[in-house]
Amino acid sequence: MRTIKGPALFLAQFAGDAAPFNSWDAITKWAADCGYKGVQVPSWDGRLFDVKKAAESKAYCDEIVGKARDNGVEITELSTHLQGQLVAVHPAYDEAFDGFAAPEVRGNPKARQQWAVEQVKLALTASKNLGLNAMASFSGALAWPFVYPWPQRPAGLVETAFDELARRWAPILDHAEDCGVDVCYEIHPGEDLHDGITYEMFLERTGNHARACMLYDPSHYVLQCLDYLENIDIYKDRIRMFHVKDAEFNPTGRQGVYGGYQGWVNRAGRFRSLGDGQVDFGAVFSKMAANDFSGWAVVEWECCLKHPEDGAREGAEFVKAHIIRVTEKAFDDFADSGADEAANRRMLGL
Repeated sequence: MRTIKGPALFLAQFAGDAAPFNSWDAITKWAADCGYKGVQVPSWDGRLFDVKKAAESKAYCDEIVGKARDNGVEITELSTHLQGQLVAVHPAYDEAFDGFAAPEVRGNPKARQQWAVEQVKLALTASKNLGLNAMASFSGALAWPFVYPWPQRPAGLVETAFDELARRWAPILDHAEDCGVDVCYEIHPGEDLHDGITYEMFLERTGNHARACMLYDPSHYVLQCLDYLENIDIYKDRIRMFHVKDAEFNPTGRQGVYGGYQGWVNRAGRFRSLGDGQVDFGAVFSKMAANDFSGWAVVEWECCLKHPEDGAREGAEFVKAHIIRVTEKAFDDFADSGADEAANRRMLGL
């Protein structure tokens, strides 16, 4: 068994135009000051990171890594959540997601999709140049508007959507193989890969591609009423990334999973800062340790109530307290009788 690395922090929710969140140097110093040992980088945020330059220049990557280390943190992974979302967008969401793309491809779904594929590939190459072995992403969604079957879905609709989703991701996954980097899909409502079954449907259509892996985040499973602990055991061989995020689900006589179109504060299911929700992180970290997860425990702060800077500082301490330093020996080694094969046979009466 290996001890999980961490704590680390996903920087996407903190990057901004004001110091210390507006530059690579300042935000990495701030993260280290909060108690983090690693940072997960939003590859789309030019205030912090230039993904195209990182794909083209090993020297730039060395500079970025060196600055982070000087400030006390490692780069854990790159994230392409926004670009991955644009690999597959149902027309119903064209306008909502257009802002994720570069200005020159907005309003042009075909050009936007091509741009997104190229962006994800650039991030994979950049990951290789940075010495990383995993990258976070979203799958995008073609079938999501039809998630609840009313009216009845036409036969073959979902199958066609997943066939197309796999077709779009196949060249990206092949590039990931060339780079030696896993694509870790965050299993997330709003994506076609939103639970274990949909992940398996996609995996089958990619020929069980070795690089089509999983980002485990229990908060999204709490809000779906999915068994987030059994999920770790089922997919332990595919889970290559871990977001530590809390959530709570408090259904009432008026609302449940779908939330009644309410904002986050008034939904039955809400994201919370670490320790304020319902996720049993003691059990989660135990399963991760038992299953020999070798990656980082990355805090993703999303809370409908608490200030983000408070959530970040508390999150670092929370993860430190939950990481299990795995044992190198059995607890009862002191009682080892030192028996050999001959003794074993005698004990069995053989």
